[in-house]
Amino acid sequence: MSHNSSVEKRVKDIRRNTRKKYSAEDKIRIVLEGLCGEDSIAEFCRREGLAQNLYYRWSKDVMEAGKRRLNGDTQREVNSTEVDDLRNENQHLKQLYAEQAIRNDVLKKNISWTGYRSQRYMRYGQGEKYEIIRLVEDSQLSVRRTLAELQVPATTLLSLVSQVHRVWL
Repeated sequence: MSHNSSVEKRVKDIRRNTRKKYSAEDKIRIVLEGLCGEDSIAEFCRREGLAQNLYYRWSKDVMEAGKRRLNGDTQREVNSTEVDDLRNENQHLKQLYAEQAIRNDVLKKNISWTGYRSQRYMRYGQGEKYEIIRLVEDSQLSVRRTLAELQVPATTLLSLVSQVHRVWL
């Protein structure tokens, strides 16, 4: 019995692989010729070499697509390059958002400090030190103006740079 089923499976695989594949244009042409009604659908399908249920399925798909298009539905499938472009843009935006979130955290901490005296004795964590230095380096403003915006004294920046420099050495 297993020999018979393996033979049948092999025949089905051969038929599946040798099945004629129709392009979208061929399908539309066949449906439109069938709609002309010169011959019966059965005769037309026999002449084209396809099953009647396949013709009716294609006919239904063509009619539904036409109906959607006439109703103003212009949704289309995107291709892989568009998907890749959107993924790259999404990744870029996530990185920008992460950088802004870090900057906002530093600014919120700076705003929450009250007065020069509390800033003077404020101890920064290692991550905060690097972040302040990076903010000053990347800023479009001058160093003095950036420090003023961050409410960090210039002497603190010098101290941070020397501390970080010692760690790197």
